[in-house]
Amino acid sequence: MNVNQTWKTSTSFGPVLAGRKILIVVENLPVPFDRRVWQEARTLQKSGAQVSIICPMGKGYTERYQLLEGIHIYRHPMPLEADGALGYLLEYSAALFWETVLSWKILFKHGFDTIQGCNPPDLIFLIAWQFKLLGKRYIFDHHDINPELFEAKFGKRGLFWRLLRMCEWLTFKAADVVISTNESYRKIAIERGGKKPEDVFVVRSGPDLNRVKAVEPNLSLKNGRDYLVGYLGVMGDQEGIDLLLQSVAHLVHTKGRQDIQFALVGGGPALDSLKCMAHQLGVSDYVTFTGRAPDQVLFEVLSTSDVCVNPDRVNPMNDKSTMNKILEYMAIGKPIVQFDVTEGRYSAQAASLYAKANDPIDFADKIEELLANPEKRAYMGGFGKRRVETEMAWTYEIPKLLSAYKAAKRA
Repeated sequence: MNVNQTWKTSTSFGPVLAGRKILIVVENLPVPFDRRVWQEARTLQKSGAQVSIICPMGKGYTERYQLLEGIHIYRHPMPLEADGALGYLLEYSAALFWETVLSWKILFKHGFDTIQGCNPPDLIFLIAWQFKLLGKRYIFDHHDINPELFEAKFGKRGLFWRLLRMCEWLTFKAADVVISTNESYRKIAIERGGKKPEDVFVVRSGPDLNRVKAVEPNLSLKNGRDYLVGYLGVMGDQEGIDLLLQSVAHLVHTKGRQDIQFALVGGGPALDSLKCMAHQLGVSDYVTFTGRAPDQVLFEVLSTSDVCVNPDRVNPMNDKSTMNKILEYMAIGKPIVQFDVTEGRYSAQAASLYAKANDPIDFADKIEELLANPEKRAYMGGFGKRRVETEMAWTYEIPKLLSAYKAAKRA
């Protein structure tokens, strides 16, 4: 039985949630752009549940209401992209207003017995509290560890950091069940959030192998050079793209490597400043910024790449977080270079080389090492692909998600 057949079989698990009515609330990304939330919603719907989603507008999704694959999606406007304390206050206040209005609308129009809140931020418990008084269950889907994210982004703690810790604690207290994206997050839920181990379920963001798969390589992406190094992800200040650009500069100017092209797929608030940095480092001709791209372009870049990279800095946030890009690289059979972080090493294992913490020179050396060894690249890529297909695809997370929902009903 091939992988796609396995997926189709595994999603035919019967109406185990028949009669359940579920509301999913997500603030930071629209659906179906948020891949994890969309996979969860489709799984719950295929299991017999009625599913409604509240999310923001954006990323090309501007319809206020959409019925997609039998799932009710309600989108609300957002005032701006948060920048600074005032920006976050406006964003969170607007989101909470719309989430409250739409939750009550959905309750009367469709009904729900369970709310699944997906952070960031850790404020959706304020919505859940209103409905827990009516006997509704609350599942917290823990996507990000916000205190660590704040510290990584701003390099400090202080009052706002303490507020984030308090909101995180209140979120855990409000939740009947917690869904953690990995074992590190599960440990936080138990030790920092005070949850019972039996109420915390690890549901990883495994790739859907019907979507994430190799396509025909597009050699024009190499810009006439021998090799292509690919990156997929957000162009933000904390994603380590500046370290990657320093690695590119070292390869081009110090090592004289003019045979490597880099393709960086993704949009984000730091995209323009990163383009300026590439120009200042004298590597603009060696780096292609695609911006936010459709799946066809994304998978062409990954399928054409000889090596894929994840330059996320080593810090408490990245050390404990599972990056979806790693699993997507592995699903397409690509060897990886990343810095040595706990969850990155757990995911990739022998599919990756691990550079010294936040060292762009060693990162560049690891890329060069792989490009010089096609046999090693083939072995690492094959290892990663097999690991996803046999252990880490979304197929294997479905029973865990359903177990969490069964536990929430009993709670």
